[in-house]
Amino acid sequence: MPELEHLTDQQKKWFASIRAGLEPETGKSLQEWIAIARSCPETGHRARLTWLKTHHGLLQNRASYVLGEAFPEGAMWSQPDALRDALWADPAARVIFEAVEAAVLRLPQVVVGQRKGYSAWSRKAQFAALRPIKGGTAMLGLALTPDAHPLLEAPRNDGWSERLKARLPLAATDAVTAEIEVLLRQAWERS
Repeated sequence: MPELEHLTDQQKKWFASIRAGLEPETGKSLQEWIAIARSCPETGHRARLTWLKTHHGLLQNRASYVLGEAFPEGAMWSQPDALRDALWADPAARVIFEAVEAAVLRLPQVVVGQRKGYSAWSRKAQFAALRPIKGGTAMLGLALTPDAHPLLEAPRNDGWSERLKARLPLAATDAVTAEIEVLLRQAWERS
């Protein structure tokens, strides 16, 4: 399971429900599933996930949970700093990320979550996410509607939470203006 400080209360409850339902709904304990996962002939996460699903009938969420418990060192969430550094390797995009994160962290009760393709911020639920795009720029997703501000646009296959109904391209650190900070706060208030 991910480090608890990187999870919202809702995510903690979700992981607890996955664990609690594992044995009653599959007939095998977590320890039995871990032994099965460790017997997998595959070495990559995706291949192991497919193997558990195909050969043992585990669905996506349970299979991912079992693999995270069986191979914690390889779990995506076990190395958030490495994920972050890989995602924000472009120096120009990294500057944008650092400016956005600084603005977000001025808000209280923020949970930082790192995904492979984006960085996310939550309170009770995700309210903002940022992903790099080509050319040293970034795309900010917000838990607002596109009509909340003229700078916002509707998302297009951004790959983050469906709660983020608006997005905003950011091209430079000066793009994190007081106006953007107001939008971040509004999204935070809704989470």
